[in-house]
Amino acid sequence: MREFKYVITDPEGIHARPAGEFVKVAKECQSDVNITKDDKTVSAKKIFGVMGLAIKQGQEITVTVDGADEDVAAEKLEIFLKNNL
Repeated sequence: MREFKYVITDPEGIHARPAGEFVKVAKECQSDVNITKDDKTVSAKKIFGVMGLAIKQGQEITVTVDGADEDVAAEKLEIFLKNNL
């Protein structure tokens, strides 16, 4: 299992467009991918789950990747977050 934390820097937080793009990247992974904010954890492969977290600028999320391609998947997701959010 791989896990990393990321603080959202986008002024609008994770809104619809980047959430959809993040879900697309997560769905490309064989591993299970989850996002946790505060005490709520959702699948990163479900748009309504990601949107339901209502993640704003300055908030920290934890991304957990568990499965066959977890190393590559975690790196890919972290790069996406740094480049887009």
